[in-house]
Amino acid sequence: MHRKVTKAVFPVAGLGTRFLPATKSVPKEIMTLVDKPLIQYAIDEARAAGIEDFIFVTSRGKSALEDYFDVAPDLEAALGASGKTALLDILRSTNMESGTIAYLRQHKALGLGHAVSCASKMIGDEPFAVILPDDVIAAERPCLQQMVEAYQETGGAMVATMQVAPEKTSSYGVLDVAKEDGPIVSVKGMVEKPAAGTAPSNLAVIGRYILTPQILANLDTVTRGAGGEIQLTDAIAAEIEAGRDVFGYRFEGHRYDCGSKAGFLQATVAFALARDDLRDEFAEFLAETHAARHTAP
Repeated sequence: MHRKVTKAVFPVAGLGTRFLPATKSVPKEIMTLVDKPLIQYAIDEARAAGIEDFIFVTSRGKSALEDYFDVAPDLEAALGASGKTALLDILRSTNMESGTIAYLRQHKALGLGHAVSCASKMIGDEPFAVILPDDVIAAERPCLQQMVEAYQETGGAMVATMQVAPEKTSSYGVLDVAKEDGPIVSVKGMVEKPAAGTAPSNLAVIGRYILTPQILANLDTVTRGAGGEIQLTDAIAAEIEAGRDVFGYRFEGHRYDCGSKAGFLQATVAFALARDDLRDEFAEFLAETHAARHTAP
C-alpha cells in the first residue's frame, strides 16, 4: 500500500474568457450546472476520494469563489426560521470546515504547471491530487475515487485518460502507451498538444491527476513548453525519462468539457435528465422542441 492521498489542488485562476460577458463579474467555477456551481462538483468528487485538505490556486477577481465556501449566517437563519430544513441542509453541505481550505494567488498566467507549483509549500512531501473543475465527470463511482483506489496498488504518478477522435488529439496531452492492463495503462511518453498526425495514440489526458512530490521538483526545472507556458505534462514526462512509473487510468464515466459552451450545455442536459425531480418535465420539453424544429417550414 502506498501513502494515502489527502490533499488536492484546484487550479482556478483562469479568466474564463470563453464565457464572457457572464465571467466579467462571476468566476467561471461558480457558474451553475443545473443548481450547483462547477466547483461544487469538483469538491464533492474530492471528498468522496478521501481528500481532507483543499488548496485553491486563484487570481484577482475570485472573491465570490471564496465566499461560496464560507458560512452564510443570515441565509441559514432565514431558512431555519421559515422551516425550510431541506434547503438548510443543502446549504450547510457546501460549507468547508475552518483549516481544511486554503487559497493561493497565481500572479502570472504561466500555465497549469505553474499553477500547481504555486501550491508546493502546502503540499510538502506528500502525494497529491489535481482536479480541473472544467472537466465534470458523471460516474457511479467518482473518477478521483477510482484513481485513488488504483494508485494504492500502483504508486507512481497517475493521470486520467480517455479516448478522443484522432483529429482532436492536438487539443490535449496525449499518452505514448507501453502496455495496458485493464483500466491501467503504463506510459512511456507524453506529448502536449501534438501537431496533427503526430500523436502517439488517441489516449488523451483529462483533468484528474495523482502526483508525487517529485513532480513539483520537476516543475522548477522544466522550460516553457506549448503556448509558452509551464506545462504539467512536461513535468510528468520528466518522471518517465528518469525511469519512474507513470500510469494512465481509463476511468468509468462520461466526461463533459465545461470549459466550452457546447460542453457546458451538453452537461446541463445530461445532469438534468439524471435528476428524478427534473427528468420528466425536461425530457418532454426537449422532445417538443426537437419536434418543433423538424416540423417548422
